[in-house]
Parts: sequence; C-alpha cells; structure tokens
Amino acid sequence: MAKANTNIIQNIAELGVIQRWEVRLGGRPYCEISKTLVLAALLALTACSSPPASKAPAPASAVNTGGVDLAGMDRSVKPGDDFFGYTNGTWVKTTEIPSDRSSYGPDAMLEEEAILRTRNLLEDAAKSAAPAGSDERKVGDYYTAFMDEATIESKGLEPLRSQLDRIAAISNRRALAEALAQTVRADVDPLNNTNLHTEHLFGVWVTQDFNEPTRCAPYLLQGGIGMPDREYYLSSSPRMADIRTQYKSHIAAVLKLAKIANADAKAARIFELESKIAKVHWSREDSEEVHKANNPWKPKDFVAKAPGLDWPAFFKDSGLDGAPMIIVWQPSAIAGEAALVGRESLETWKDYLTYHLIDSWSFLLPKAFVEQSFAFYGKVLSGTPQLRERWKRAVGSTNFAMGDAVGRLYVQHYFPPEAKAKAQAMVADLVQAFGQRIDKLTWMSPPTKEKAKEKLRTLKVGVGYPDVWRNYSGLEISRDNPLGNAYNAELYDYHRNLAKLGKPVDRSEWWMTPQTVNAVNLPIQNALNFPAAILQPPYFDPKADAANNYGAIGAVIGHEISHSFDDQGSQFDASGRLANWWTPEDFAHFKEASGRLVAQYNGYHPFPDLAVNGQLTLSENIADVAGLSVAYDGYQLSFGGKQAPARQGLTGDQQFFISFAQSWRAKFREPLLRQLIVTDGHAPAEYRADAVRNIDAWYDAFGVKAGQKLYLQQGERVRMW
Repeated sequence: MAKANTNIIQNIAELGVIQRWEVRLGGRPYCEISKTLVLAALLALTACSSPPASKAPAPASAVNTGGVDLAGMDRSVKPGDDFFGYTNGTWVKTTEIPSDRSSYGPDAMLEEEAILRTRNLLEDAAKSAAPAGSDERKVGDYYTAFMDEATIESKGLEPLRSQLDRIAAISNRRALAEALAQTVRADVDPLNNTNLHTEHLFGVWVTQDFNEPTRCAPYLLQGGIGMPDREYYLSSSPRMADIRTQYKSHIAAVLKLAKIANADAKAARIFELESKIAKVHWSREDSEEVHKANNPWKPKDFVAKAPGLDWPAFFKDSGLDGAPMIIVWQPSAIAGEAALVGRESLETWKDYLTYHLIDSWSFLLPKAFVEQSFAFYGKVLSGTPQLRERWKRAVGSTNFAMGDAVGRLYVQHYFPPEAKAKAQAMVADLVQAFGQRIDKLTWMSPPTKEKAKEKLRTLKVGVGYPDVWRNYSGLEISRDNPLGNAYNAELYDYHRNLAKLGKPVDRSEWWMTPQTVNAVNLPIQNALNFPAAILQPPYFDPKADAANNYGAIGAVIGHEISHSFDDQGSQFDASGRLANWWTPEDFAHFKEASGRLVAQYNGYHPFPDLAVNGQLTLSENIADVAGLSVAYDGYQLSFGGKQAPARQGLTGDQQFFISFAQSWRAKFREPLLRQLIVTDGHAPAEYRADAVRNIDAWYDAFGVKAGQKLYLQQGERVRMW
C-alpha cells in the first residue's frame, strides 16, 4: 500500500525503483517499475520552459488537517450503496486533473509539496560552497547539469556515441551477448515488477536468497519489451491494436530523429522482435507465484537449459561470472529469449539495441526526443496531455540518482524527531494489535499461530529514514555532463547491488528514499519502510485525532504489516526463507478465504468491457482488508476501551472509516486507468475504499442494511487475519 497520489510517470521518476514497493497513483499504487518507464517518467516531468528565476517558497501543508473533509462528501449517496461516492463524490465532481498529470488526488498535493521542498534543497546545494566530492556538492551539480538545456541541445546524440558505435560494431553472437550484458541493471522486484520495459533483455535483482536467508543472491528475470506488458502485444482488443500501431510509429519516429536510414522498415522488425519476446513472457499471475520462481541454476546449467545465448560471455560482461548460483524467476521465458538471441538476425538485434538505447535516454537528449517520447509514453499510454516543468524532472532524476544524499538533507529540514517518535509509537501499537488478532483467530492451529507470532516479533520496521545512509563517495558527478551523470549513477547502483552477492543480508537496508510519499513491505527481508514524506497530513498528524490518524496512516501501516501475511508474504518464514510454515488445514482455510476475495473483486467493473482481476490484485486486497481491520483495532486500543469522541457531527467510528475512504480519493484519465487494470497488482481506488464492506463495525457505524449494493451477509465477509 502506498500514498503517492500522482501521475504514474511522475511517480516512477520521483521515487526510483525498490523491492516490493507500491507507488500510489491518484489512490492507486503502481508496482510495474522499470527503467524505460523511469526514463519516460522523467519525460512526463519535463517542460520546455525554464524555471522561474525566483526560488519557490516552501509550501504550507498540502491538505487541511482539520479532520474529515465534509465538503468533499456527497451526502445524497447512501454509504451502503457506494461508500467511495458518499465520502468523495463532491470532490470527484469538482476536481479537475491538471493537464500535466494522468491522475490526481490529495496525495498528488503531498507529492508536489515534497518536490517543492526538494527543489529548494537542491537549489541551495547548487549555490553552496560545499567541498568538492561531498554529497551536497554532487546533488547540486547533478541538478544543475540536468537543468542545462542549452548544453543538452548542443551535444545532440554525442553523449551516446560510444555506445552506438559499440552496437554498430557487433559482428557475431559473442559480441551480441556482451552488448546485451552491458545493458543489465539490478533494478527490478519480481514480487511486483514482473517485467522489464527496457532495452534490458534480462533484469537482475540482488537480494536475500530464497533458500538461504543469511546471504544475498542474484535473481534473473524476463525483460526486453518496450510496452507495459505482454498483453499490449498479444491482446486482440481494438484498443490494444491501436496502441501497437502507435508504438510502431513511435519507434520509427525515434529512429528518424536519430537520422537512421530505413527507419520504417527497421521499426517494423524491432516491433516484431519485441512481439516474439512478449510471446515467451510469463503472465503476471504466473510471475507472482514465488514457488514457481525458485529455480536455482548454476552458471553452467544455462548453456543446456537456455541455449542460444553465449552465457559465459554474458555473465562475464554483466559482472555475474563470480556468482556460484543464479535464481531464475521465469525459466521458460529466459530460455525463450535466449533462443531468440541465437535465432534472430544480428542486424535486427542491432536495430533493437540502437532504438532502445536512444529511447531509454531520451529524457537527457534534445527537446525533439523528449517530446517524441512523451507523445507515446505520456499521452498514448497514460493520457497525460502536457509535459511537466523541467525543474520537476530534474528533481525526480536527482532523487533517482542520489536518493539518500537528497534524503539526508530532507529529513534535516522537514522531519523533526518528535514526528518520528509519534509514528514509531503508532507502528508499535499496530504491531501489537496484529498480534492480538492472531491470538484470537479461531481457525488457525497453535503451531501455525506461533510461527506467525515469531514472524511478527522479528519484523523490522523503519520509520522516516534509514539507520545507515548509502555511500556515494565513488560516484563521479560533473556540472556539465547530465547524461553522463545519470549513466554513472545507474552503473554505480548496479555495482553496489552486485557487491552484495555472497555477503550477509542487511535487513535494515531501505528501498525507498525519505522524500518519497509512499510505503513498502519487503517480504524477503521481513521488513517495512515508512518514509518521512508520507508521515504528514492528511495521512499522519501528531496533533490530529486518533480516528483520522488510524483511518489514514494507520490503515497504511496495517496494510504493510499484513503484506507479510498475504498470499505471497505468507510463504516466507520469520527469517525470510521461502518455506511453508502452515499446517495443511490452516492453509486450506486461508486459500478458501482468498478465493472468496478473488470472487468479490472479480465482480467490480470499472468499464463495461474491463473488469478488475481478482487474482492479480489478491495480495493487495488481502492487505487492504487485513490492514483496515488492524487499524480499527489499534484505533480502539488507543482509547483504552472508552468511546471515541464525536467530531464534525460524526461518531468516532464514522470519522475512522471516512478518513480511510478519503485517503483513496482519486481521478484518472482513462488510458492510464485501463493500463493499470491490465498491468497492476492493485484494484482501482474506489474499490479499495470498498474494503470496508468486510468489516462488521462499518455496518454498525453507517446503518448499512441488506439490499444495499455493498452489503454482504456475515458469512460472505472475508476475514483473513
């Protein structure tokens, strides 16, 4: 669960790539993170105009802190018929999505606040007398270089020349394997980010070993497609067919801008190759079944199990040659892609690599490349009408490149110790509440309960910022080389990840920056991160009533705790080992309840021709229901058995549930919403608000009766934890 209510492209650029993270887009987390979308994200933040000469003031709080937003409600709607409409209807009717966004909501306001604050910090760093080589100097230089449009225009494609020449010189399959290896980056989480949309034919994820939790191991994943999912290539729907046509035009347009001959014919071949790659990809549903992903291969196994690619050359140039074992997430897809490397012509592969290299770095190329990339990734895929201002793109890129260095500055200015202490106390209350819920479960046997309690006891929760900041001392940043800076940062992070191989696991490692408006569960580490930027109104206010705090940030915290026990998290034990700790009877009950939740969400139809995929969204739906239940218990505990006070004409319980539903208010442009329904592991925001229909106290709070649309009989209400 997460809280970044904003344009998908912006969020990816702002927040970077993490493990099991959830970027909240106008109330909907988006988990399909990859380099191509990261780079396209930066385009969505771009504007052709220069920033104002004056420094932007630090904004006031993004959202009113006075409790429930009564003006945004629509009292003409019955809570039992449409709780999202009742709590957010007037806001939805009166709010316009800004032209530079594909989604919008109060979370976006928080995001804008974080961006403005970060901009001020970066501009101060750019003008400071910080010593050369210091983190402050580096972030200032990175931001300054990114803002230098004149230099970017004057250099054209020259910053990519050496890489383009390397691709042009490929003359055999070994050289092709070496070129493919040099595109690999450790930038994906298969628990949510099941595909790489980039020139990376394969993705590498370095983290705790499934089978030996004391060490880190590399995971190899499918990749290589430029659109969000295999369905964009394979679906027979007219909408997808139209997007395919526009994607082929986009490929050709990029090649023409680069003055590459026979652009249309090459674009057709590139698209055909990507279509073949998509055909061998696993579906998202299959990719999320972690037991299917546990395939440890020795390097020598790849030659026999996935012929076609020169694996020794690939491993050497990717830095994986020293790994004694690699866990292959989607083995048939890896084998299928390797076969294509051996079967498709070298010229087609060279065209493919050339296009993706240019397209991936478009955000740091001249204006024409920026606009072309945005025309497809921003307008076509997400429905965003307008590029965002360049300074916002610069903030996003700096965060992505040196997020912890920026984060240290951020928390020094904007996250006081008292806020961290209050949030930590709230987390402790909710962990306690979850433990009490485990104790009260009537369907779970004592042995399974003890394993669950052990996992809860060892859960490591990070609040605000990491205990140890990342070290950027070896990262070279120049004030006049924007693309080189971004490339160096990406490569530096890749080698930082490779350095973990075979080393002890650091369970305290953070996968988000403090300036991120979001939250994350790390099931393999059995850990949670709650960044500083989400711990502010309207989600968290140390001075606010418990009903508002527990209904908003409390449900987020409960959601993230619950992820450790959802259909995926429940497959990992207290140490993070992929292991079954359930009795057969307990797991059968859990699967039965999961099936009922799948059916519940399958019944939601955002569009007449497109329904929510209850199986794809199951993990998040489990965490929504369980997290809300835990938050309600924590809210009750905070009053020590006393009745919560009424406020704004609402009972305490009504405030709690309305605060929860208003935390999910959102508006989306249709192309983005359709994309997310196909690709994302989360239900649309309005249906996430409907998690309340599984909570008994909600029925009592609003007098919900049989016959109303959201009403569920007692036996139909899903109680997972």
